[in-house]
Amino acid sequence: MNTPNLVSLGSINDDGSKKTLHPADVSGKFSRLRRLMALGLLIVYVALPWIPVNGFPAVFLDVLNRRFHFMGLTLAVQDLWVGFFLVTGLGFSLFYVTALFGRVWCGWTCPYTVFLEHVYRRIERLIDGDANARRKLDAAPWTAGKIARRGVKHLLYILTSLIIAHIFLSYFVSLEGLYDMMKHSPKAHMVSFGVMIFLTAGLYGAFSWFREQFCVIMCPYGRMQSALSDDHTVIIGYDKKRGEPRGKPGTSGVGDCVNCKRCVQVCPTGIDIRNGLQLECIGCAACVDACDTIMLKLDRKPGLVRYASYVALNGGKTRFIRPRIIFYTGLLFLGVAAFAFAASRIEPMRANVLRMQGSPYYVSNGVLRNQFLIRLINKRNEPRTFSLSMTGDLPAGLAAAGADAPVTIPAQGEELKPLMITMPEGNFKEPFKLSISITDSKDGKTYTTKPFEFAGPDALLKSNDHLDAKQFLQQ
Repeated sequence: MNTPNLVSLGSINDDGSKKTLHPADVSGKFSRLRRLMALGLLIVYVALPWIPVNGFPAVFLDVLNRRFHFMGLTLAVQDLWVGFFLVTGLGFSLFYVTALFGRVWCGWTCPYTVFLEHVYRRIERLIDGDANARRKLDAAPWTAGKIARRGVKHLLYILTSLIIAHIFLSYFVSLEGLYDMMKHSPKAHMVSFGVMIFLTAGLYGAFSWFREQFCVIMCPYGRMQSALSDDHTVIIGYDKKRGEPRGKPGTSGVGDCVNCKRCVQVCPTGIDIRNGLQLECIGCAACVDACDTIMLKLDRKPGLVRYASYVALNGGKTRFIRPRIIFYTGLLFLGVAAFAFAASRIEPMRANVLRMQGSPYYVSNGVLRNQFLIRLINKRNEPRTFSLSMTGDLPAGLAAAGADAPVTIPAQGEELKPLMITMPEGNFKEPFKLSISITDSKDGKTYTTKPFEFAGPDALLKSNDHLDAKQFLQQ
């Protein structure tokens, strides 16, 4: 009896060269569900830049103006710390799902899998035919017909890559901005044009040639699978007790597996699931549908290859509630709570005050003067007018020039104003803190800056605000 080579890769030839895989098409309940899910994800990817929310696309990463819009939530650069909680929350969610169901993310919702299996390989099947026809075409000599097929297929690959790249670019420049760029010469927008060409070349190379090697070699998530899962994780598994020993139908003493290798033929990464869970398995369930189809034709019970844990495949009972899951659940809720709290702290107005470059204070004709810059950012999608005033334990004679008149800031705009605060030198005793209150004239809501220090004579070493205006503007 031949022992399967458990260390070989299905997508690599014996000499180490890349093997071109031609997975056969398959039908079944999981395949239909995956196609519906892929269709939904593709629709979402295409539609998000078209859907307006509060006057902006649903997802618009406006790098040029340093504004980031997510489903009506607008973040300035200073608010991007909230993204840390979003990313960590998504990471904990992925840990949670992996601990429960293995690499189901890879096979069902990963963008790379969606584009490869449901876009590019669909184009290939349309042009070159089924798996057997594609293998015959690979082995055939270069004739006019083969050249024509290859040319049409790769032209469609390039056009598809161009479309995907342009949609991706629209997330950063908006559809309106993208259309405006397309009406001008590439020289007018070289950075955006270069990004689009780079993305197109990357997509074309990945999906026309590199393909499943990205999942096997480059994707770090697949290598984390063994650390995130355990014997109770639900994976794609082969029931050896029922299937072994393999043999033809009607043969005495053999299991249900007839060694048709249909599960291998449909695998997008070229593995034999009967050798157990492997690094290359993306949990797509193509082998499940393929095997169930054969079992039904032979009037045998489906499920020889199925979603099950290692414990269940060996006759035990899967435990969904276990320490690992409890821990990951805690991390998941912690991430969600942290993101919700962080998002609730975001205000539609932001104000910063920083001392101007130069001396921390000036004295002229008995008047002590401190010079500041105040930056006001209006995150709303409409212009707002704000009035400014000083707050805190203010000494007598304190006055502000630059904070006495209302300030109108356009939608998604900002204003940088000099702020001169003065007082009689004789009234100054020691450095003190004060803040600027900004009141929205429309809704009456008041926002207050962080306290900053007013400095004076003999207080230079006590001041901790000696950052210059250039550093402030770079923040």
